[in-house]
Amino acid sequence: MYLLVVFIPLFSFLILSLFGRFLGSKESIIFSVGSLVLNIFITFFLFYEIIFCNSSCIIPLFNWIFIDNLHLTWEFRFDSLTAAMLLIINFVSGLVHIYAASYMSEDPHHSRFMSYLSLFTFFMIMLVTSGNFAQLFLGWEGVGLASYLLINFWYTRMQANKSGLKAIIVNRFGDFGLMIAMAAIFETFHSLNFSVIFSLVPFYQYETYNILFFSINKITFICFFLMVGAVGKSAQIGLHIWLPDAMEGPTPVSALIHAATMVTAGVFLLLRCSFLLEYSQTILVSITIIGALTAFFAATTGLLQNDLKRVIAYSTCSQLGYMVFACGLSNYYAGMFHLVNHAFFKALLFLSAGAVIHALNDEQDMRKMGGLFKILPFTYVMILIGSLALMGFPFLTGFYSKDVILELAASKFNFSSGFAYWLGVFSAFFTAFYSFRLINLTFLKKTNSYKSSIENAHDAPILMALPLYLLAFFSIFFGYIFKDLFIGLGTRMWGNSIYINSLNFNMIEAEFLPVSIKLIPLFFSFFGAILSLFLYLICYNVLCKLQKIPVLNKLFVFLNKRWYFDIIYTKFITQPVLNFGYKISFKLIDRGFIELLGPLGLTRFFSNLSFYVNSIQSGYIFEYAAFIVIGVILFLGLLFNFIPFISIAEADLNILFIFSLILSQILI
Repeated sequence: MYLLVVFIPLFSFLILSLFGRFLGSKESIIFSVGSLVLNIFITFFLFYEIIFCNSSCIIPLFNWIFIDNLHLTWEFRFDSLTAAMLLIINFVSGLVHIYAASYMSEDPHHSRFMSYLSLFTFFMIMLVTSGNFAQLFLGWEGVGLASYLLINFWYTRMQANKSGLKAIIVNRFGDFGLMIAMAAIFETFHSLNFSVIFSLVPFYQYETYNILFFSINKITFICFFLMVGAVGKSAQIGLHIWLPDAMEGPTPVSALIHAATMVTAGVFLLLRCSFLLEYSQTILVSITIIGALTAFFAATTGLLQNDLKRVIAYSTCSQLGYMVFACGLSNYYAGMFHLVNHAFFKALLFLSAGAVIHALNDEQDMRKMGGLFKILPFTYVMILIGSLALMGFPFLTGFYSKDVILELAASKFNFSSGFAYWLGVFSAFFTAFYSFRLINLTFLKKTNSYKSSIENAHDAPILMALPLYLLAFFSIFFGYIFKDLFIGLGTRMWGNSIYINSLNFNMIEAEFLPVSIKLIPLFFSFFGAILSLFLYLICYNVLCKLQKIPVLNKLFVFLNKRWYFDIIYTKFITQPVLNFGYKISFKLIDRGFIELLGPLGLTRFFSNLSFYVNSIQSGYIFEYAAFIVIGVILFLGLLFNFIPFISIAEADLNILFIFSLILSQILI
């Protein structure tokens, strides 16, 4: 039963890839959706058995790699962390499959799209159920490949090609970091198995690497590159640039990437490696700062974006920052709880945005929308629920995890936690602001759409509406129902799947914070929402006048251009690398030295030599006689040492004579 949850998506992918064209579009949809729905029910059973019945297990399948002392077994680890991840992966993926059955119904390559979705789900499940780093890396690379295939699904579009390449190339930095971490882990622990490594960490906490004149703690070295891997995959600041451009894929892809698969892989890596991270305070502080900066940066960037899906994408980036700095503060339970909650309302937001785009003939610019409240009432309610959950409205799902993270940050009295707390509070303000800006521009403001789009607009059909109903239900009630299970002080849910050093555990302190401090994030969120309604719905002219002020205009441009990250990367990294690749690597080295000294250069040299030799063969006897005389003179010169740099005493006269004759014959 446990292994079925892993291999059903793989079986679905293989059937659709090999026989999809023979099955037909309708049959392929039924098969893929049926497979994932079955997986959802199996996941509910596993969640009950692992979490409530406390039956974690490791299932070895077969031996994989046995080289010297590298012994790897293909095994699957089912613990509390895996069960929670499987819940959101299979549930959201199954609903996305149902949604895509209707959303992509007119696409001629529908079977291929559904097969890619199943492949994406399989690799993510492989990642979270892995029992060792090598198997985790297989799933890690697999989700990167599947994301490229899905982002670039409409491969005839140039922008889709660029976005797919950008995603897979930027993620290579994170992959590189994880590979170095794996190499260091094997060098230190002589194993890649989670159970072996995590049990041995305390015995290696004081060992160091001596690099040049520096000593670096081995655990810190390993954790640094694990952090690099998480930053790349979870789109943290610096390596976040691929995430907004991933919007070029179909909307179901965006929902799957942002809610349950690709971007959650980096956070999962931090959660799984809590046994290592807890022995490196330096890396924990670094993770906290990176996560807080990401939350703030993405929240401010989303303020002035005009693409509907891009705004939601930056909100994903911001919420991932909350999860990451929760891990940096050793509050892994809260980070995992927010990851699960976020999956529900972020999938709801993306799929609702897809319903709007579908209704308006693929229009994504919010400036060309407006007035959709009466035309798409169901979609409006769904986006409103998702936005309220995102901003942390009281008693909705997001409120029970995001506010807890901020409270835990406030209860640690050091620089990194204070830094994360205040950036998190300001990010909550900006999150509420751009969430209601999206609602205003899309639904409440006077329409700016084309007449043809408005006339043909329609609300979501039943297959698209059903996933929205379910996601809305979980976005409202999941946090309230499962709060005590995930983060309650008396919970036994996590068992040995997550480790927290007793010195870093501050859940009790957070419970007894003053109420005034606990209400600060809520106050900022409400203020952001009210300010957004005031500026975009009531006093839009005031906003236009503010934008004309030179200083504010530059600030608007700065935020709209996404802090100039893309421009800086293009100018100082991408273009110099491309110029080096063409002018130095290709023209000078490949077309220069390698062709000159390689097989092609030698071929050209001997061809030219034979051409010149043939050109002196005129057929005249007196010229041949002259060549013979030259050969004899050369021989005599060698014989009597007329040529000073050759000593005839050390040479064989017979060889010299034969050489002279051969030279004369060649010239003739």
